[in-house]
Amino acid sequence: MLHLDEDALRPFLTWPELIAAMERALIEFSAGSVIHPVRTILTVEERRRYLGIMPAVAGDVMGAKFVTFYPVNAERDLPTHQATIVLYDTDSGRPLAAMDGRLITEMRTAAVSAAVTRHLAAPNARVLALLGSGVQAGAHLAALSHVRSFSETRVWSRNRAHAERFAREHGVEAVASAEAAVRDADVSVTATAAHEPSLRGEWLKTGAHVNAVGSSRPDWRELDDDAMANVVVVDSREAAAKEAGDVLIAGAQIYAEAGEIFAGCKAATPEETTIFKSLGLAVEDIAAARLVVEKARAKPTPD
Repeated sequence: MLHLDEDALRPFLTWPELIAAMERALIEFSAGSVIHPVRTILTVEERRRYLGIMPAVAGDVMGAKFVTFYPVNAERDLPTHQATIVLYDTDSGRPLAAMDGRLITEMRTAAVSAAVTRHLAAPNARVLALLGSGVQAGAHLAALSHVRSFSETRVWSRNRAHAERFAREHGVEAVASAEAAVRDADVSVTATAAHEPSLRGEWLKTGAHVNAVGSSRPDWRELDDDAMANVVVVDSREAAAKEAGDVLIAGAQIYAEAGEIFAGCKAATPEETTIFKSLGLAVEDIAAARLVVEKARAKPTPD
């Protein structure tokens, strides 16, 4: 049984392979070939501390992620998401690996957005807007560069100092408002823990694409009703009906799951304004963990 901390597994995660793995995993999920209950969320302290339990059976492997979502940690410069993933052989039940899940959560979330963006964003997309300046903003900046060539990136955060620091570190532009970031942007990412909308539909140009990856609670939202009146894609209809405040509060109509778009069961609509509401699925974590294990086993051992 492999035991991998974050430093040990980091070399085995590359964006192109991970993006492809997420596409395959979500195709299988939407085809119904994965055993996948909606995650269980335990509220330790409302709006501050949560524990998520996320199991799945995906072909010859199965497993679970135990993830803590602690918005309170932002106040003390600690990761808001920390996790552990355990992976098993489906046939025998034999444990294969236990590994840190923080980096996998970070990267697979952005990899899924990149896969969706490849299908739904305009092919000539050039302007990227980031609402939020934390871990997911950085991960999305890296992942999206593998599917589109952006010539301009703007970042906004409620904490101006954080946005300016992010801009310096990544060579992008910090702007004074969410509207200034989103106006005329081809692709936007909302990666916040907002309880009320930070992105308004009136700011979106026709044909823009939004990856909404934050505020994954039924009474939290990042996008207003106007934004959610566009073409809405989710990772899971079942999960969105339970967890996605952006969908629930707006009464939004879901056009497709991402896996249906990837498989060609539903047409991609890059000419229309599109919203991808990402909640994060256990099958994504299991697929990423499997990729890590396969590459770790294939690594040559010293003589």
